[in-house]
Amino acid sequence: MAPTSETLTAERILEATEEVLRRHGPAKATVVDVARALGVSHGSVYRHFRTKAALREAVTKRWLDRTSLKLAGIAAADGQDPEQRLRAWLAALFEAKRHKAGDDPELFATYTVLTDENGTVVGEHIAELTAQLTRILDDGAGSGAFRVPDPAAAARAVFQATGRFHDPCHAREWTRPGVDEEFGAVVDLLVRGLSARAR
Repeated sequence: MAPTSETLTAERILEATEEVLRRHGPAKATVVDVARALGVSHGSVYRHFRTKAALREAVTKRWLDRTSLKLAGIAAADGQDPEQRLRAWLAALFEAKRHKAGDDPELFATYTVLTDENGTVVGEHIAELTAQLTRILDDGAGSGAFRVPDPAAAARAVFQATGRFHDPCHAREWTRPGVDEEFGAVVDLLVRGLSARAR
C-alpha cells in the first residue's frame, strides 16, 4: 500500500530522495519524482521541505552526517591513547570516504555535485570534523602525548594536510596501488610532528 501523508516522515522523504538521485542524477531528479516514489503528492513533500534546494541540502547533510557519526565515537574515546585515537580517526575518515566513492560511484558523483551546491552544509561538516580532531589533540596535549600550543589550529592543519585522503576531488586516487602506504607515511609524519617525544 502506498504511504499516506500522515505516515510520511522527513527521514522517509530523504531515503526516497537518495534513491531518486541515484536513478536520475542531480540534474534530472525532481520533487515530483520523489513524491511519485513515495506514492504521495509533491505538496506532501513540500510540507516537510519548503523548496527543492532545502530537500537537496537536507539529503546532503544526511550523507555527510553518516561520516561524522562514525568518527564521533573515536573522537570521544577519552582515556585511550591519543596517538592511537588520532591514527584510528584519520584511517576511519579515509576508509569512510573511500567506501562511499567505491561502493556507490553514481551516488558519490551525485553527492559531489550536491556538496558543491551546499557550501554551508559542507562548512558545518568540516567544522564538526575539525572539532573532533581538536578534541583528540587537546586530550593529547593534556596527557603530554602531543605538544600543541593551539589544538584547534593543529586540528585544522592535520585536516588540511590529509585532504588528499578525504577530499572528494581526489577520489580517483583512492584505489591506486600504494595509496595505503602513502596514507600511512603522511599519518606517521604528522604524528611525529605532533608528538611531545619527538622534541
